[in-house]
Formats: sequence, structure tokens, C-alpha cells
Amino acid sequence: MTALQEVAPREPAGVRREALYFAVRNGKLLTGFGIVAVLLVLGLAGPALIGGTPNDYGTRPMSPPSAEHWLGTTTFGQDIFLQFVHGLRSTFAVGVIGGGIAAVIGMLVGFVAGYRGGVVDEVLNMLTNVILVIPTLAVLLIINAYLGIRSVAVQGLFIGLTQWPWAARAIRAQTFSLRTREFVDLARMSGAGTWRIISREIAPNMSSYLFMTFILLFGGSILIASSLDFIGLGPTEGVSLGLMLQNANQWSALQLGLWWWFVPPGAAITAIVGALYVANVGLDEVFNPKLRET
Repeated sequence: MTALQEVAPREPAGVRREALYFAVRNGKLLTGFGIVAVLLVLGLAGPALIGGTPNDYGTRPMSPPSAEHWLGTTTFGQDIFLQFVHGLRSTFAVGVIGGGIAAVIGMLVGFVAGYRGGVVDEVLNMLTNVILVIPTLAVLLIINAYLGIRSVAVQGLFIGLTQWPWAARAIRAQTFSLRTREFVDLARMSGAGTWRIISREIAPNMSSYLFMTFILLFGGSILIASSLDFIGLGPTEGVSLGLMLQNANQWSALQLGLWWWFVPPGAAITAIVGALYVANVGLDEVFNPKLRET
């Protein structure tokens, strides 16, 4: 074992076992991830198991939930459960794309700014502040309004490109506190380059924090996408939970008493984002010894 490893063991087995011990006993974490897992499996497996096209017109419009149509039908006879499972898949996809892109950019900017400091930090911090003060929703509205064809991937891309600044600032602050530690100094004296120190020494010691940051970005992407979908600027093809709400509002589902059209997608969006928040609180309790319930 080298001196560097003695000063900063990256992932000791004892630490992993301790985190796992508290994770499987944390009710918030299990409940949050359990809800997300159930909806994710439904979104991934549902379309393949059920079959059919979600936007096909049917012969029984405005039918309430029944054995034939589990969540009823729309005013055009479209099966709402079929739309629901397809919408879950699209909603998770935009969360992964938007949250993933924002996480990658935020990590790159935050790590480099926090570790290098000086002029590099000033330039990256200025860029972060500029993006941070730009009204993100207004920019996304303009971009989506002028795009002729919009897809889930394009929507996730633009959300990710505008959502990263707060993550970059948080990661930068954490990196500032880690770059003066002994194990980083030893790595620097051994001749390791910037990227090696960031990837081998700093990032592993922030792994739990980075994971929780991604969860927040994931949930934020879903909320932004649902907002764009609801005002009619979602994907031009396919279906999502936000588009289901938009269609229900456009065709007066509330006034007609078709609660089964707008309640399931609204409840699913709330459940996903709420479960992610609860799971994030549970992760904080697992990784922070001061918050653990013994």
C-alpha cells in the first residue's frame, strides 16, 4: 500500500458495507427508489407487453376505466393506459438525457474551476453566472417554438444545456474544499496531471454527492419537460405524460368529467419527482453519519 492510498483510501470495503447497511434500513430511500423502479419497469415493459399504437382512435370514446380499458379512453377512443405506459418511457428518457447532459457539463466545469482556480476559475465562474441568470424557461420556449420537428432527445438536449449551472457551482465549492487535502497534495507531488487527480482522487471522494446531484437534475428535467409539454411545446411525435395533460386540458377533460384522462399522468409526474426527492433525503441520511437513524 502506497502513502497516497494510506492517506485517502478511495472505496474501502468497510465504508461500502457500512453505507449498504444503512441503505437497506432507510425507509425513505427504499420507498423513493421503489416507486421510481415500479414506474420505470412499467414504462419499459408496458409498451412491449401491451402492443398497439397509443394515438390510434378507438370505437368507444370517453369510456371510464374497465376491464377492457384499464384507465378508460379519451374523447377520441384512445386507450389511456397505453398512452400512459408510453408516456412513462418518454418521461424517463427526457429525465436521463437532460439530467445526464447537465450532470456531465456541471461536473466538468465545477471540477476544473474548483481545482485550477485563478483565471480559469474566474472565466468558468463568469460563464456559469451568465447562464445562471438567463431565464431558462423563456429560452426553452423560444427554441421549442422555432423548431419544426421536436423529439424527446432534442428536448432533453436543450434542457441539459441550460440546467447545469447550479450543479457546477455546487461541485466547484466541494472541489475547493478537497483540493487542499493531503492526498491531493501527495498526488500533485508525485507528478499526476490535473485530469488524473480529478478523476482518481477528487471525484471518488465526492461520488455520493455527485449521485445525489444527478438525481436532482433528473427530477428537474422531468418537471421542465412536463411544463413545456403542457403548454404545447413538447415532442411533435409520440406521447409523454406532459402531452397527456396538455391534450386533456385542450379537449376539456375536466369539464366533461373525464378524470381518468388527467389524473394518471399528473399523479405519475408527482410520484416520480416526489419519490426522487424522498430518495435523495434518504441518501443524504445514509452518506451523512450525523443524519443516520441508529
